[in-house]
Amino acid sequence: MSNIMDLDKKYVLPTYARADVEFVRGSNAKLFDSEGKKYIDFASGIAVCSVGHANKRVNDAICKQISNITHTSNLYYIAPQARAAQKIVEASGYDMKCFFGNSGAEANEGAIKIARKFGEKDGEVKRYKVITLQHSFHGRTITTVKATGQEKMHSYFGPYPDGFVYADDINHVASLVDEHTCAVMIELVQGEGGVQPLDRESVQKLAAFLKEKNVLLIVDEVQTGIYRTGKFLASNYYDIEPDVVTLAKGLGGGVPIGVVMTTLKEVFSAGDHGSTFGGNFLSTTAACEVVDILNEMNESGELQESIDYFDSELEKFYAAHKDVFTSKVGIGMMCGLRVRDADTLTKIVSKAREEGAIVLKAGRDTLRLLPALTITKEETDEGFKALNRALNSL
Repeated sequence: MSNIMDLDKKYVLPTYARADVEFVRGSNAKLFDSEGKKYIDFASGIAVCSVGHANKRVNDAICKQISNITHTSNLYYIAPQARAAQKIVEASGYDMKCFFGNSGAEANEGAIKIARKFGEKDGEVKRYKVITLQHSFHGRTITTVKATGQEKMHSYFGPYPDGFVYADDINHVASLVDEHTCAVMIELVQGEGGVQPLDRESVQKLAAFLKEKNVLLIVDEVQTGIYRTGKFLASNYYDIEPDVVTLAKGLGGGVPIGVVMTTLKEVFSAGDHGSTFGGNFLSTTAACEVVDILNEMNESGELQESIDYFDSELEKFYAAHKDVFTSKVGIGMMCGLRVRDADTLTKIVSKAREEGAIVLKAGRDTLRLLPALTITKEETDEGFKALNRALNSL
């Protein structure tokens, strides 16, 4: 471990405040470090490892694919890309087409480009403004950083692209729509903003208003998508029909992938957008298997059973520690507990890791839990035992 730390500090830019642990092996919701210590992973790589670590079906599909071909570029047809698009669209229930990239930020860049092109008329920019919410998070590129409604994210890297407007909350959005607005982009559950679900009725009211005004509704489902909330998309849970949806994280089961999907099937022409690596044989093969696994779990009822059990154990944990937590938030397997102060939150994350449970922060005051959707009851029980030990030792 010390050698890896030395190499990292010497050769890797210090953009992450890393914990002093090196994981070397995983099995579903379990992780093992270089010293052989076992952890229960309630973070799943920040909602990425949706079907757990070292999932055999995903691994077998990847191994079979890369033994034949990994990459050719999008200048040619890619069979698993076409199949992945079909599976995603059919699972969503929406009449859309997909573009494949490599990350959530790239997917959101594509969504913004779709909105800006939609806002053009006769080759001239008529509508270009995109409204997002305060406390939102949409990525780390120059454009998606500016789309992010957190002032702290806007330091150092300007000047930024124009045309982004921030609403204080979901009920403030409509008042900001004007003749230059092409789209509104929201997360239905703000992840980095504190695992904060938006009010369902307010979202439905906004969606209807935007349809009336011919303004696009973009839903950033980078974290909420792929059954994280119990439905394939959080948009399904909210019972709305967006114009554009972005996906990433849980779709590849650990392989980098991003997707922007839209009802505007002819918005892009050849050359308007592209990605060298996006949608290659490796990433889309993984995505196909992940979607198949989770579709099967959903249809059998296993997914909802897993969500219900985890939620019941989280409720017990919350009830036992109301001196530390003020409320329980989230939807499905996107869970959070509000902590009374930021210093205590930092201590909980560190102490939990010492006791063998991996958890995350969100915002200033939220303990975030994003377990694998395949987590077992035994893994759930073991993880909460570790968290109880951590809280009792504070």
